[in-house]
Amino acid sequence: MANKVIYAVYDDPEQLKDGARKLVSSGIKVKDVFSPFPMHGIDPIIGITRTRLGIVSFMFGITGTCLAVLGIWYFNIFDWPMNIGGKPSFNYYQNVPAFIPVTFEFTVLCAAHGMAITYLIRNKTLPGMPCSQSRLRTTDDKFIIEVRTADNHGHSSEAIAELLRQSPVTEINERQC
Repeated sequence: MANKVIYAVYDDPEQLKDGARKLVSSGIKVKDVFSPFPMHGIDPIIGITRTRLGIVSFMFGITGTCLAVLGIWYFNIFDWPMNIGGKPSFNYYQNVPAFIPVTFEFTVLCAAHGMAITYLIRNKTLPGMPCSQSRLRTTDDKFIIEVRTADNHGHSSEAIAELLRQSPVTEINERQC
């Protein structure tokens, strides 16, 4: 039996949720769901666990803070100390209040850019990565369930398609993978 990818296209997010519930209750694993906007409540239905992106964002922020502190120390204390208005230039801790805004902004900059790149890599939408047709179509107005026969041993593509036809699906597409 060849591995196939089945895409079920819906017009409404509630219809998609009903179709996903029907598949999961029949023992079929849903690989992914594509939507033009976030659909609240779909994650527990298809069994997606809580994401760790918050931890990754915190790590990018801490990296930004460390780089900002290191840069401030290096440029203002070690490499090029200057006496500006009697400000002490021989230790870092006496200069910290003057550089809190710089440290904060660099923290936000590193966290934002790191998360944007992580998002693109995680969703496989970084330029040059292959993008499936279903993702391009859902940017307009459709909602799609992706089911892979390789993930569902014991269920043929015909049986999965028959279960999907029992829900208000507008079209079903199959592709070889």
